[in-house]
Amino acid sequence: MNVPRTTSIIQRFLMASLLVALVSASYGQKKVRLRDADELKSGKKGEQRLIGNVVFVQNQTTIYCDSAHFYRKENSVEAFGKVRIVEGDSITITGSRLIYDGNAKTAKFRRNVVFNKLKTATLYTNNLDYARTSNQAYYFNGGKLVDSINVLTSRKGYYNANTNLASFKQDVQVTHPDYTMYADSLQYNSRTKDIYFVSETTVVNKDSSRMVYQHGVYNTITEVSDLHHGVGESEEYTIEGSKYDLDARRNIAKVRGNVVMSSKKEHLIIYGQASDYFQNEGITKVYNKAFVAKITDDNDTLFMTADTLVSIDSDDPQKKRILAYNNVKVFKKDLQGVADSLEYRAADSTIYLYKDPVLWTQGNQLTADSISMLIENNTISKMFLVDNAFVISQDTLMNFNQIKGRQMTAEFADQNIDRVIVQGNGESLFFALDDEDQSFMGMNKIICSNITIRFKGGKVNNLSFYVKPEAQFIPPHELKKDQLTLKGFEWKADNKPGRKDVVRGSLHPDPNEEVSEGAEGWKGGKVGKVERMEK
Repeated sequence: MNVPRTTSIIQRFLMASLLVALVSASYGQKKVRLRDADELKSGKKGEQRLIGNVVFVQNQTTIYCDSAHFYRKENSVEAFGKVRIVEGDSITITGSRLIYDGNAKTAKFRRNVVFNKLKTATLYTNNLDYARTSNQAYYFNGGKLVDSINVLTSRKGYYNANTNLASFKQDVQVTHPDYTMYADSLQYNSRTKDIYFVSETTVVNKDSSRMVYQHGVYNTITEVSDLHHGVGESEEYTIEGSKYDLDARRNIAKVRGNVVMSSKKEHLIIYGQASDYFQNEGITKVYNKAFVAKITDDNDTLFMTADTLVSIDSDDPQKKRILAYNNVKVFKKDLQGVADSLEYRAADSTIYLYKDPVLWTQGNQLTADSISMLIENNTISKMFLVDNAFVISQDTLMNFNQIKGRQMTAEFADQNIDRVIVQGNGESLFFALDDEDQSFMGMNKIICSNITIRFKGGKVNNLSFYVKPEAQFIPPHELKKDQLTLKGFEWKADNKPGRKDVVRGSLHPDPNEEVSEGAEGWKGGKVGKVERMEK
């Protein structure tokens, strides 16, 4: 039978035809073909000189130009005039001069170059090298990428048309209606609109405030950022932190790790491991090892800590205040205190302490249902103790001198307590000591309506009693234990905070340390220049 022989001949013919087709296709991919030209001339070096409506093709690449030198043997083209390359259906490159290598599939454009990827981005430069195989464009001596949102310029840059990722090098600048960025290196995805900070990047906002970040990512569509190691400054404030989660559209900023915020005007510095800023409400919340350092006129520092610190900013001065709540502690060389919560009202320059407040100053313990302090000339000038006011001090023999009343006003001079005025239900116990040997002589007990106590060097100097005073002197041998204290007496020296109790924790903790969301009740404006805490 002849069937097998016939089948063999057909198979050989098909294989040969397929081989020819593959060779032809491969040959076609390698060679640049001239498709059209108005005029063709021979050149001096064996090239073809083409003039008018010149068109070349290689695979999916089409080259248009006014004139060209076609080096057929070298498989290259030198094009002039209005040069244009169309790559597939998405990439178009124009320029004044082109050197195209068909073997390497590279295009080198010079002068007035415009690289356009459809609906994505447009790149402007005078020097552009484009590799067809990798779809990557490289420019040098200056370039500008423009899309619907941003304008990015630099001395050098790469653009990958496959990934839409642009890399910018040297003198990088990003221009946007709301900000301008400056960096040595930066990356940008023209499809997702993500800006990647790969070197130190400075962001200058339209209100002239500025931030410097080390690395991170910012999406210019959603306006959400994940940035790291930032330091910022405005006219009145500065801030720094390890990590920033920013939502510019919702005006919310969350800073984590080694947060330091400072007010230049108030000489106030706030430290913590977490901060939340809600610009629309004008509220900033700081928590996790949070404390405040306030530089005073005597070059001392007032420190305060609490579970949560809240700053409320407002155009209305009556609404501006700082709040501290849960476990408030205050330390200054000549003043210490504890309370459940605290409020500072900027309008009247007054600090209010609530719920079991206790203050210690120059050996005196002051308690009341609520205590407030008036700040004048950057220091405490008056202190107001309201309801169940009580002052206790201890002498050299460990006796407790005591004064109590409905309310008291303590006046300060040169940062020292100068006078205390007791108003209503005044009572006092003072232990008399011999001026020479400081031996115990007896106890003075006085009950009256009002009392004025004058101090010298932090110690009681003299007392004045008003409105029907009742005085009693009790010698030592007649004193009974229940006569040694007034009703409501409570010595709280063990609660007196030291500096280490207020300046909380390290400013450089483990970066992987978990951060809680702070105390309930407040959501966490502007904050300012970093001044380092005194040693």
